Amino acid sequence: MSDLAEYERRISAALEKIGAGVEALSKPSAAPETSGLEAELAGLRAQLEDEKTANAQLEERIRTLKDRQDGEVAGQSEALAAQAEKISKIDKELHHLRQVNGQLRDAVAKLREANAEGLAEPHLINKAMLTELEALRAVQAADAAEVDVILDELAPLMKEGA
Repeated sequence: MSDLAEYERRISAALEKIGAGVEALSKPSAAPETSGLEAELAGLRAQLEDEKTANAQLEERIRTLKDRQDGEVAGQSEALAAQAEKISKIDKELHHLRQVNGQLRDAVAKLREANAEGLAEPHLINKAMLTELEALRAVQAADAAEVDVILDELAPLMKEGA
């Protein structure tokens, strides 16, 4: 029986060695795994740098577009202010024209009344003529203001066409 115990001990030792060997074989070695992880880490770092570069480029493009848009908005605001000023000038000229035309109608009505009564009053004729001249000047000023607005609108189109 002592031989049997000896065989048993030897078989157990062999099984333990085989088990340890199987475990060692089933576990991958640490060195190849580490080098694979380092390669993967290097690849990820390279991708991160690429993404940072792309992000910086996009931020620069956004900044450029924002600056361009701000410039265009400022230009549009200036153009709008200039248009408002021109419209105000036309409105002022038209208001003056209406006022002078009212005075002209009054002067002509008084002249007709004097003429109907057979009275020839030179100061009424002079007043009517002066008012008519002022009305013509007001019409000319209103027309000039309208022409200025039209020319200002046509100037950019002419530059684009050229």
